[in-house]
Formats: sequence, C-alpha cells, structure tokens
Amino acid sequence: MDVFRQQLLTWCNQFSYACLLDSREFTNSYSELDLLAAVGNKPLIPPGSSTQEGFQYLNECKDWIFGHFGYHAFHKYYSLPQPAIDSDDFSNYFFFCPETVVQIQNESITLSTLHSNPSAVFQEIVNSNLPSTSSKQHAITFEPILSKTEYLHQIREIIAHIKRGDCYELNYCQPFVAKNIVLEPIDAYSQLMQISPNPFSCFYKQNERYVFCASPERFLQKKGDKLRSQPIKGTIQRNIFDAEQDKQLQEALLASAKNRSENIMVVDLVRNDLSTICKEGTVQVTELLGVYSFPQVHQLISTVEGHLLPETSLFEIFSHTFPMGSMTGAPKKRVMELIDKAEPTYRGIYSGSIGYFKPNKDFDFNVVIRSLVYLPKQQMLRFHVGGGITAGSDPDQEYDECMLKGRALQQIKISE
Repeated sequence: MDVFRQQLLTWCNQFSYACLLDSREFTNSYSELDLLAAVGNKPLIPPGSSTQEGFQYLNECKDWIFGHFGYHAFHKYYSLPQPAIDSDDFSNYFFFCPETVVQIQNESITLSTLHSNPSAVFQEIVNSNLPSTSSKQHAITFEPILSKTEYLHQIREIIAHIKRGDCYELNYCQPFVAKNIVLEPIDAYSQLMQISPNPFSCFYKQNERYVFCASPERFLQKKGDKLRSQPIKGTIQRNIFDAEQDKQLQEALLASAKNRSENIMVVDLVRNDLSTICKEGTVQVTELLGVYSFPQVHQLISTVEGHLLPETSLFEIFSHTFPMGSMTGAPKKRVMELIDKAEPTYRGIYSGSIGYFKPNKDFDFNVVIRSLVYLPKQQMLRFHVGGGITAGSDPDQEYDECMLKGRALQQIKISE
C-alpha cells in the first residue's frame, strides 16, 4: 500500500487541484478513512465571490467538495479587515468538485470518477512513474522574520495585555522563510511524512501553490447532526530513545499547570462556539486533557461534541466556529484584533483548515499547522510556528516551544 500511496501522490500532482488527506495509520474511533484523495481542474466558486456567496455554491453542489479556508476567511463576520492577499499566494478560501475521488480503508481501495472508464483511471495511477530520488541533498536555510529579541518583546507585550484584562490567552505565531527555493513537491512531502507522520497529514495543491501538512489536529467534523472539535493545547518534547523518560515527559505535560490552563481555556471557548449552533444541553466535553504521542512531541488534546440545531446552515456552522480557538485564544474577537496587530505577516492558509464535504454535507477539516507552504512562482518556502500565551507564560520557554514545533519542518532537504 505504501507504493500505491506514492503512485497516487504522483498521479495527483498532474492536476490543477489536488487534495490528499492521509491519517498515516493514526486510527481512532472518530476516523472514517485511512486515506482520501481528490483531483480536478475546475474551481467550484467563481473568483471574487465573498465567503458568504461561496457557501451558496457549496450548498448547491451535490457531489464531493475539497478545499480550504484561510485564517482570514471569516474576518468580515467579526467586523475585522481582511488583508490583501498576494495573487501568487493562497486565497482566503478555495474549493473544487473533483473529477476523481480515491478512498482507502483497511487495505481496500474505492475509486469514484466522472470518467467513463474507472479501470483506465486506476491503471493510470498504478502506472505512474515515481520521481527519482538523488543521494545528493542539501539543507534548506530558513530565516526568521522576527529576531529572537523581537519575538520575546512581543510575548512580553501580550502578557501585559493579559494582565490588563484584555484577554485570557492569545496564540502568537511567527513565520520562517526560505527564498530562491526550487524543489520537487512530491519529494518534499514524502520526506515530511517520513520525518513527521501525523493523523491529519495533507498534500494540497491549488494551481502552482502547495501545502505539505503534517498536522496532528482536527478542527471540526460533522456526522449527521453531531459536531466534533478536538483542540490541541499543551506540548512537550519526546525522548524516543528512553521509554521511561518519555513516560515521565508525558506525566510532566499532564501535570503542568500552564499547559492544562491553556487547554482548558480553549475547551471553554470551543464549548461556547458550539453552544451557539447546537441544541441546548448537548454540548459536552467527552475527553479532557488526553495525552497523545506524535513523532516529535506529546500533546494535550480534548474533545468537544454537540448536536446541531435543526436547519443550521453550513455558513452558520463555520462562521460561529472559525477560526479555531486553539489558533486564536480567548475572547476570540479581541485576540484576533491583537493578533493582526502583533504578528509581522498575515497567516494566510496557516492556521486555516483543509478538508472536504461529502455529498450529504457531512465534513471533516484539519488545522493547518506543522506545515510547509511552497510557492514555486516566488521560489519561496515558508512555515509558521506558535503557541498559546497565558499570564503564566515564560517568553524564553515559548520561544523554545516554537523551535521544537518547527524542528521537523527544517529537516526537509532539496535533492540535487
């Protein structure tokens, strides 16, 4: 199946739009598929449409839909200005109806296509020539937009806001950029999956724009009338070479007052978001402060669920929950204002969401973190990292946490 994964990935890359969502064997009771891939050449929503207009097209389409929401997609809903997006960068949102959808579950492959001969499409996939890899590779140098001194200053400013009562928690992010980069997208994503496989991994292409995503976090899932969000807050590095010390690190994470408070504050925010669109009394925290292990880190994940009010529209669901609380803070609108002022660049697709709608309008969307954004026209590769800042945050420790989260992304090499 690993060979087919690579063949499918290679085949997907020939299309204008491609979305390959891969759980990388991190299965749980909430998972439906091991892998879901879709390709197409036509956008669903005309360029220039507002976010609300876009949802009219989403509602009318009776097929699968794949795409993304950028971090600023719903800023107007909060009466906040949307930044001007570079034409070579990812738009605030984008969706397409696929020509072909491939599903993998328990070693079983299902292919659905608009083409008259599905068997021929399958043969195209398995006949895809895998890109050759070179033994000669060189490292990529990423430069921070902020110096460490500037970053520490911003964290102290945020802590001052918190102590003044402006907010309780704020997720502050910083970007890193590598310029004059020309790389093979399939190779880069494959390297990332070897280094840091995660349950909400994604290879995403919108024309000549790419996201190589190794996300551990689900933003929002809908099954029938049930909504489920699984915010992550609380991180500690792993020691995969010493099982006993690795266990002690897990225990330290769970015992950390700072990490627990980060997570609980976001859980309260998510509960509040869901309560505006769910039946009274149905919003429940079904798991609080679960410790989950990933290749580089242990993290605290909570699960919040609720049952939708009848006739709740897709626009209402997303406008009441996006952007996700784990990437903003609380109270949401105020911290979004502070984020836009404090961060040196707009986030774009980072801390947005990539996912899909089924024909019945059930959906599943991730959180775009631990991700590389590649813009070939600009020869630019970038990533963001961040963390939740509270009154108890230590600026130097926050900086170290950012470096930990960005470690896997900086291990990608260019093949010569």
